[in-house]
Amino acid sequence: MSAAAGETIPLTGWAGFRARHASGLRQMRFLAWSFSRSPSSMLGLAIVLAFLILAGFGPWIAPYPGDAAGAMNLGNRLQPPSLAHPFGTDEMGNDLLSRIIIATRTSLWVGLTIVVIAAAVGVPLGIAAGYFGGWVRAVIMRVTDIFLSVPGLVLALAIVAALGPGIVNGIVALAIVWWPGYVRLVEAKALALRHEPFVEAARAVGAGHGRILALHILPNCTSPIVVKASMDMGLAILAAASLGFVGLGAKPPAPEWGAMISVARTYMPNWWWYALFPGLAIYLTVLGFNLFGDGLRDVLDPKSARG
Repeated sequence: MSAAAGETIPLTGWAGFRARHASGLRQMRFLAWSFSRSPSSMLGLAIVLAFLILAGFGPWIAPYPGDAAGAMNLGNRLQPPSLAHPFGTDEMGNDLLSRIIIATRTSLWVGLTIVVIAAAVGVPLGIAAGYFGGWVRAVIMRVTDIFLSVPGLVLALAIVAALGPGIVNGIVALAIVWWPGYVRLVEAKALALRHEPFVEAARAVGAGHGRILALHILPNCTSPIVVKASMDMGLAILAAASLGFVGLGAKPPAPEWGAMISVARTYMPNWWWYALFPGLAIYLTVLGFNLFGDGLRDVLDPKSARG
């Protein structure tokens, strides 16, 4: 059945989606093009993707996946790097490459969980403090200042020591000390937005606080939140490795980068590969997320990047 002259035929499927979101798709393509122009940003993206692949497919990529469970093969203990064991072996004869690959999933999961919990707590509090102001802002910011006054890692160590060692307790401890950064970031942004013309217009037509916060304040805070979260991933993984290094992270025999370095220090310098390769994994992960976060900041918040 043909359409009448001048009648618009509604588009469906992918064509309809592209027509309805043409402006947003153009902006996304421009952001992707801008991101791809930076070699350091692309290097960070490549490193992050590589570790994500290792985390997702580690058990199938690792040459000796059984070694991640703490198997004992004392005949191969502390072997230097070779074709059979490219990263050497540990004091139990386990393949270090396999244990590092399997530990990638734990490290990324820990980092992501810490960042998600911290953002879930800090972002709503920051928005409330910046938008409502007054006593609400005073109470939230004073509590935030109390947490910020204590060095984060020291407070996390105290919390884990009180709760007991373990990966879950480590996540809880680090999330508790991580959320104030999101409060500070979002509070400043919401404070600047609450008197913007589009917010005043929404308020004038009778929009409630919840609608204004959800549709006007939060979307305009998304860019700095995404940038901070991407850069916090590397820092959270490093902090979790620090807890593992002092024996407050994942429990043996589960492989964890910080715990591996802690054990390896007793075998330095003769068996140098034991500490080198887990340390290199931490270094590359932090570097990748930092470069990736810098690239996102340059694209999503260019004014901040120039400053």
